[in-house]
Amino acid sequence: MEENIKQSREYVVIGLTDSRKPWFPPEVMAEINTARVFSGGRRHHEIVAALLPAGAEWIDITVPIDGVFDAYGHIHERIVVFASGDPLFFGFANTIRRKEPFAAIRLYPAHNSLQMLAHRMVMPYHDMCVVSLTGRPWHEFDRALIECRPLIGVLTDRERTPAAIARRMTEFGYDNYMMTVGCNLGNAENESITTMTIAEAAEREFPMPNCIILTATCRRDRLFGIPDGDFEHLDGRAKMITKMPIRLLSLQALGLPSRHVLWDIGFCTGSVSIEAKAQFPHLEVVAFEKREAGEALITANARRFGVPGIMALTGDFLQTDLSSLPCPDAVFIGGHGGRLAEIMSRVAEIMPEGGVVVMNSVTEQSRDTFVETARKLGMTLRTPLRVTADSHNPIEIMAAEVCPVK
Repeated sequence: MEENIKQSREYVVIGLTDSRKPWFPPEVMAEINTARVFSGGRRHHEIVAALLPAGAEWIDITVPIDGVFDAYGHIHERIVVFASGDPLFFGFANTIRRKEPFAAIRLYPAHNSLQMLAHRMVMPYHDMCVVSLTGRPWHEFDRALIECRPLIGVLTDRERTPAAIARRMTEFGYDNYMMTVGCNLGNAENESITTMTIAEAAEREFPMPNCIILTATCRRDRLFGIPDGDFEHLDGRAKMITKMPIRLLSLQALGLPSRHVLWDIGFCTGSVSIEAKAQFPHLEVVAFEKREAGEALITANARRFGVPGIMALTGDFLQTDLSSLPCPDAVFIGGHGGRLAEIMSRVAEIMPEGGVVVMNSVTEQSRDTFVETARKLGMTLRTPLRVTADSHNPIEIMAAEVCPVK
């Protein structure tokens, strides 16, 4: 019975700007005048309250969203929903589609805030990289920075404000942008648009709602193969690093262009994590290191090379709670402390079919342990690659894939 209700329920979703005197065409006013049940955020209610018919029922859209749809579940008629801008642009129409895939939806969009800001700036925006930080993590924003996108539009929220964004950019050396902040766009009395440097933006607060457009003033260099000597090293020990040629070959063995989550176990300087994130910024990277000094070291190196977004964890990997971490489809074992078999067994338990484990072996013992453990775990071994870099001892790049469960 409930499924039939979901299939027959109809939503009319109307986009709003921040104007306190909204104008709607006749067909939209007809939808409003003939409806009984309305919904939207509290700010939306303030904007449209005077337009609603007498006796209208209003359902606030608040978190948790499941509670909102529980309220909708008792409605057996059309619901008119007010949303910001274009409801399909990181908007509420997408939430309806996800929660009630069989619901009928009619849309009357307005310009979204980034469109309006580009219009005010008389700026072509067809090549703009758009990122939403509204209730979302930094991942896609970090990716846009690492990719050196020349034009980035950002939807903000009360935590990821223009100032917080500017501070993150400053921390990782992305001061090669100008930031334009648009506030209360569409509100004739309170609208404001300000363009400033990243350093200036880091010190200012702006009224909500706002959005930003970042315009690059110059392009940062993206290194392909970061020189070993450019990293800050553990206690100055330059040999405690995966050498650049070996590092790049290891990334190739991991097949990172088609992977989603990389775990770097025993990261030391962080060279593998940083190189991986710099070359493949779509990746989620989680790095593990037993030494407590590792966190400060990988943070310093990530800042040096402009690579935000690496999650660094210190402590014994075999004792670490992994349940809340993104599941890896690629694992690099840079250090194992003589417990290679245990580490391989633990990651093999959680990796999906086709996931790959890579290790650089410098001793016959570690190579044999890798091969023996992979076979016991039913993994498929790849042909090792034997490499000598400069005057260092030969290294074998070992790789094994997780096989389907039979």
